[in-house]
Amino acid sequence: MVTRPLLSDDQLSPLAAEVFADIRATRGTDFINNFWRALAHDPETLRATWDRLKVLMAPGALDPLTKEMIYIAVSAANSCAYCCHSHTASAKAKGMSDAMLNELLAVIGMASQTNAIANALQVPVDEVFKE
Repeated sequence: MVTRPLLSDDQLSPLAAEVFADIRATRGTDFINNFWRALAHDPETLRATWDRLKVLMAPGALDPLTKEMIYIAVSAANSCAYCCHSHTASAKAKGMSDAMLNELLAVIGMASQTNAIANALQVPVDEVFKE
């Protein structure tokens, strides 16, 4: 169930239209995905979220593909189907192969399993792992 209707370009406030223009320019596409269209109801949050995401997902110490794969893993852990789909598409566009996706999903599954076991057993952290 959608809690807020997705805004079309002709329904945007001036600030939201400015953010959409920046998204289009940064990504080199005319496509604005549903996340941004839903968030456009709150132009200030839209601006803040886009500005932070744009900086965070740019090349840095981690390459953009690695960042997308981390985003997929966190989205899976948070049960966000939307983000799993959108960041899988983005990771594929950045070069993630089917083999890489399969391995990533296997790692996510294993981490979820071992995390649950460690939490259930309340395993204390080894001193050598602490810095």
